[in-house]
Amino acid sequence: MNMNAMSFLITTVFDLYLMVVILRFWLQWAKADFYNPFSQFIVKATHPVLAPMRRILPSVGSIDTASIVLALLVVLVKMLVLTLLAGAAIDILTLLLFSLISVVKEAGVLLFWLILIRALLSWFNQGHNPIVMMMTQLTEPVLAPVRRIIPPMGGLDLSVMFVIIGLNFLNMLLSQYVPFWAVI
Repeated sequence: MNMNAMSFLITTVFDLYLMVVILRFWLQWAKADFYNPFSQFIVKATHPVLAPMRRILPSVGSIDTASIVLALLVVLVKMLVLTLLAGAAIDILTLLLFSLISVVKEAGVLLFWLILIRALLSWFNQGHNPIVMMMTQLTEPVLAPVRRIIPPMGGLDLSVMFVIIGLNFLNMLLSQYVPFWAVI
């Protein structure tokens, strides 16, 4: 099998699950509606792994430590598999550091897309849609503080633009610390 095709498949599978794990953490942190169909998918996809982890790693306030550890483990395993696939030497300390940076970077990328999709859907949404409601619950804790500093002007909510610019800046900043093969 082609090395690039295998790397693509491994990266895609791990990154999709990482996205689900980050959303699980985020749902609890944002106190989102867990009965929303979208939330139920996230809960069911992560519960088999998180339930046993929570016996060892209890939450600290609204911080779900088991979800954070699972996100780090997902990235760590992905990087280990890709490193072995490439035949490179394994440096566990470097992989741990890259895992932490990658989780933060992926959370920022996910937030970027949620905010962008929420903004686009706000132009077309005609009523109550469970996914739009969930995106609102997940992004509002980030947008509300910016909106207090930069209120809407002439009916335009510029907080979305400022948060997207800030997220892109952080993404570029973190990208220089994550090796190419870790974020393919």
